[in-house]
Amino acid sequence: MSRFGLKTEPINPSQTYVKNGVRLSVITPRILRVERSVDGVFEDRPTQMVFERNFANPQFSVIENGDKVTILTKQKEFSVDFKTLSVSVKKDGKWVSSHSGKNLKGTARTLDFSWGRWQLQTLRVKLGKGIFSTSGVTEIDDSKSYVLLEDGNVLGRKKGTVDKYIFAFDDDYLGGLKEFYSLTGATPVLPKYSLGNWWSRYHAYTQEEYTTLMDKFIEKEIPLTVATIDMDWHLVHNLPKDVKKEHFAIQGVGWTGYTFDKNLFPDYKQFFKDLKSRGLAITMNLHPRDGVRYFEDQYEDMARANGIDPSTKKTVPFDCTDLNFMNSYFDYLHHPYEEDGVDFWWIDWQQGTKSKLKGFDPLWALNHYHTLDSGRDGRTPLILSRYAGIGSHRYPLGFSGDTWVRWSSLKLQPYFTANASNVGYTWWSHDIGGHVAGKGDGELYTRWVQFGAFSPINRLHSNNLSWSKEPWLYGDRAEKISTDFLRLRHRLLPYLYTANIRTARDGEPLVAPMYYRDHSPLAYRAKNQYYFGSELVVAPVVTKMKPDGYSVTDVYLPEGKWTDFFTGEIYRGGRVYKMRTPLDRMPVFAKAGAIIPMIAKRDGNSQKFDSLEVKVYAGEGEYRMFDEGGFTDFKLTEIEGGYLLTINDDNNPQKADYKVTFVDREEETVILEKGQKQVTFQRK
Repeated sequence: MSRFGLKTEPINPSQTYVKNGVRLSVITPRILRVERSVDGVFEDRPTQMVFERNFANPQFSVIENGDKVTILTKQKEFSVDFKTLSVSVKKDGKWVSSHSGKNLKGTARTLDFSWGRWQLQTLRVKLGKGIFSTSGVTEIDDSKSYVLLEDGNVLGRKKGTVDKYIFAFDDDYLGGLKEFYSLTGATPVLPKYSLGNWWSRYHAYTQEEYTTLMDKFIEKEIPLTVATIDMDWHLVHNLPKDVKKEHFAIQGVGWTGYTFDKNLFPDYKQFFKDLKSRGLAITMNLHPRDGVRYFEDQYEDMARANGIDPSTKKTVPFDCTDLNFMNSYFDYLHHPYEEDGVDFWWIDWQQGTKSKLKGFDPLWALNHYHTLDSGRDGRTPLILSRYAGIGSHRYPLGFSGDTWVRWSSLKLQPYFTANASNVGYTWWSHDIGGHVAGKGDGELYTRWVQFGAFSPINRLHSNNLSWSKEPWLYGDRAEKISTDFLRLRHRLLPYLYTANIRTARDGEPLVAPMYYRDHSPLAYRAKNQYYFGSELVVAPVVTKMKPDGYSVTDVYLPEGKWTDFFTGEIYRGGRVYKMRTPLDRMPVFAKAGAIIPMIAKRDGNSQKFDSLEVKVYAGEGEYRMFDEGGFTDFKLTEIEGGYLLTINDDNNPQKADYKVTFVDREEETVILEKGQKQVTFQRK
């Protein structure tokens, strides 16, 4: 099988019912596939959306009634009209159409220039369809999705093909998401470094400028884990005069390139070593649209590999539909840099959705092939790119594009991030601080950094024409608070990495809408807050402070006892609070019995879990913390007069030192002696 080939087992015939050119497949008791074939041949190969076909045999029965067929599973009753292929599902004794119109929506390709003016046009964000609906039933069409072949090529569908999925999850969102992943493929485990703080800026850094900046972060004890090298690493300006300009490029600028600019980076290999010595992973920006031109260092190899005589200086065109091109694209343009130190690539594709194959999106192709290539030889797959439709969760990470530096842009992002879980796309990153225009607003910057610290990926980013995102540029107060939150983000790595494992293995997203675990009307209305892992609820502040120095945020807390992560104040759930927060805090709440492992000591950019502070909150709870080599179990139980925390790290080769902070109206901290695995606390 080719390096990009995919193979899946055909569907088990016992899962299907076939009649008059229509095949109904019971995927799970709550997922029905409906196909119409124009030639009697049904599709068992993977598609852009769906990877898996062969499932355990869910028991079902069939009732025929003229042109209608009823499929009864142990959980659902589906009615299919064979003439129209319309589907209804019985819920509470009533038939609900799969086109109920009450979809909870999913996500969007990009937030580029959202909530601001660009060329005198106001752009708005349109979210695509998600797999959940308040009616309990959703239909997703896969009829136009390309088929993925064993040799790595793709194949379009026959005209007239119908291939759609009916998801009947009611309000079981977490369970439904797991079933969705079983159909479409799991989210990969992310490398630990991706969960820390990222530095990024669209700016023509020199080699010395960049490393000096990294040293300033170290000097100020602000931990970073990822260094992003935006497009100016390659030849951009001063290109040969006969080089054709790109269709949208600024005069004199080339967006596509693969050759380091030696005026900026005289020794890029040493530059990579310098970054690695500071504990940083490296990603570099790509705009591959314009192919490989004659002045690139890799041109001769690329030309010959693609049947072009190098003496002609003919551009090697970018063609995501040509596997020969894609093979050489990785072999000559990317793998050598990876051997030198690049950990993953930022695929900054903004050049449209058209390719040589009608309806085949180049962005999807780049995401797919780059992810497969990055996972070769047992490597951990990782890219940074844009969303390209349902199924994109297999290609993390996402970045939401060039948002404007303004409060309205920040206000959109918590909802946008959480809602993406409705298509399984759980690893969004944003341009923290905003990308386009703006001014040095310390309050806005601080609130954005706070959101970043409690979002899936915390990537500080800006462009060359807006304020850069170093904390020390925004005044003393903003610097101190932002620095504290960036340090907190790094300290949360054990909690974040655990959520990362749970997403990949169990289909539980790090960030989820409130209605995933609470189905009250208040939960559905709380759009700008979310669950953050299994233990926390977060409501980012997205509005300016009042004259009294406080921001007011509506926060819904589900039933139960909740403790303010920053103050220790206890709240009773089941209601909405108007939280007044000063600039140095944000609404973050831990559930009763929460257990939150954190890195205990400052150690530069180190990502080791060898010294942990474990914050525990009054109540009963269990928590399994994952590290790269194993796991540690924590159990908090109520005993007479107090609580007992038990630690079992027998399954974790990395033994840690533990500091336990017990929170019950006030904090009590105990440093455990070596080998001590139990500690008790008195009830306050």
